[in-house]
Amino acid sequence: MSLHGAYDPDNIFAKILRGDIPAVKVWEDEHVLAFMDVFPQSEGHVLVISKTSTARNVLEIEPDVLARITEAVRRLSKAVDKALKPDGITISQFNGEAGGQTIFHLHVHIVPRWADRALKGHGHAPMAEADALRGLADRIAAELD
Repeated sequence: MSLHGAYDPDNIFAKILRGDIPAVKVWEDEHVLAFMDVFPQSEGHVLVISKTSTARNVLEIEPDVLARITEAVRRLSKAVDKALKPDGITISQFNGEAGGQTIFHLHVHIVPRWADRALKGHGHAPMAEADALRGLADRIAAELD
């Protein structure tokens, strides 16, 4: 998919928002949802999406929605740091297929990093067990300020 085009209301994140597909939620409010990536690049990989926008990428996102997502990413990154104590955190957001985007609903990745652990490839990591994700989500949620 290119940078431009119509929003697909049947993308996996839209299905999660509708409740058609389960997700291991970390936190949500009326505007933003944060949940565990089921194909995590690293232990504690969190995804952050808008619950109100149908923007496919950063070129389309409404400024107020982007501000809410950014604040959620900041809060969640601090919670990931407190809960998991990584050596670093990668925050990424991809735009268009050529830019690495695989799901065309704007989303931000929060990926904890450890110096002695290899990072799994984006979109190529094995599927995680739901119970393991739930445990990580609970630990992260407990550290939200």
